[in-house]
Amino acid sequence: MKLSNVLSGGRSTPQALPNFDSTTVFVRATASYLRGEAFPRLGMISPAAKPLTPILNALPRSVRTTGYTWGGASEGVSPDDLGEIDIESFREWVVDQYPKRGYPAVIVGSSNGAAVFLAAALGIPFLPQTFLLPIRRSMGPDDIREDIHWGIQHASAFLEANPNVSLHQMHDPNQDRLMVRKLAYFRTKVRSLGSAYQSFLETVLEPGGTIIVLECDYEWPAIELGDRHSFQLGGLGGLEPREYYEGSDRIAHFLAEQGADDRRWDVPEPDGEVPEAEWGFDDALREDIERVAEQRRYEIRRLCFDDPRDLSPFVADLYRDRYDRRGYDSNRLFVQSFALVEPWWTLRTGSVPYWSAFNTQPDADFVESYLDTAEPYDDVRANLFSHGVESAGLASIDRWRQVLERGRVQNGFVGVDTEEYPYDVKTHIRYHADLPDEIRDRYPHPSSMAIDRFDSAASEMQGSYSIDWREG
Repeated sequence: MKLSNVLSGGRSTPQALPNFDSTTVFVRATASYLRGEAFPRLGMISPAAKPLTPILNALPRSVRTTGYTWGGASEGVSPDDLGEIDIESFREWVVDQYPKRGYPAVIVGSSNGAAVFLAAALGIPFLPQTFLLPIRRSMGPDDIREDIHWGIQHASAFLEANPNVSLHQMHDPNQDRLMVRKLAYFRTKVRSLGSAYQSFLETVLEPGGTIIVLECDYEWPAIELGDRHSFQLGGLGGLEPREYYEGSDRIAHFLAEQGADDRRWDVPEPDGEVPEAEWGFDDALREDIERVAEQRRYEIRRLCFDDPRDLSPFVADLYRDRYDRRGYDSNRLFVQSFALVEPWWTLRTGSVPYWSAFNTQPDADFVESYLDTAEPYDDVRANLFSHGVESAGLASIDRWRQVLERGRVQNGFVGVDTEEYPYDVKTHIRYHADLPDEIRDRYPHPSSMAIDRFDSAASEMQGSYSIDWREG
């Protein structure tokens, strides 16, 4: 039996919208919290896999890495079907996840793990701009020019069927090395609300309600392949953008370890910079939001930041202040990596949430930088997303331990097999299962923060953080 079959809970999303993607998980996590539910196993791993948890990491590493590759491939669609994919069905799926009731505000925009906790604090939905469209194809992970040519051949049918979408073809032979062997990554950004998002806003947003536009200005060098179609080599993580295109000692060492023939990637020069495929914001969506807001007399607030990780310190300290005001112990920080987010239990245990975009050296540096400026925490914990490859720029377990040791009284990992990271398959189940056992404190879930109170707090706090809170 394939490892992917063991973990999969079956398709529960529209055709071509993958279960195993950050955006999908963030929507599910937010919706679960708004329904008053915990969020186990990334929201889609079969409960039948739980009894198998103890044996997953006993499998040979070759079996586990193969599981990552074929698990991703099982989510892909045929390139012959690209003309039949309608991104509107993705938006319909998003709004169907949320309880249909009145909300004082809705977040719309960049995909971001900290936005899950912001939405939980405000008790409101999160509607993402970016979706992953994975397409089945077989290719060497270092065959960059071949992937570019493949994308040019196959993108037109999808773009013709989806005229209000930009396509950011992404190929990361470092962090996604296992997956790109069998998948092409088409990350798509909707440039309009579409009927599903607009109808949802008009149905659930209270009169005079607020649309919070989440705008991550993070950009990446890209190669223009056509109208609304660009190619991005690499992505946010352990390497600088220029290293992917120009090479470096770190990349040469990584490729040597992988048994590759070359010591840098053969790729055309980028034409310029575009919004980063997974995390960046396409401004065209804001223009459509402004149109709807004017028609319906909604308020607009823009929450802008340069790096996707810039939002995390602001959200963490927002929670810490809320806990202090309620007399809760606010001295536990819980760092949650990439898709391993759990808002219900985080708040139930009185933990301050801090989202880490991934598991790399820069991510560890961001957390450490926050701890340098924050009031000291007594307890610092973290989970770690494992992606099955010792990618260049990965932060080691010892590096993460160094960060967690900033906890003055306690520290440690939650749901992490430190001997197997980053091949730790069972962390995708244990990150949730171990949380209530590792952290025994229990607090009532705080009531939702009023939007006018948040508006005032964000205005006051923004000068101390790398965010910009402004009226639309």
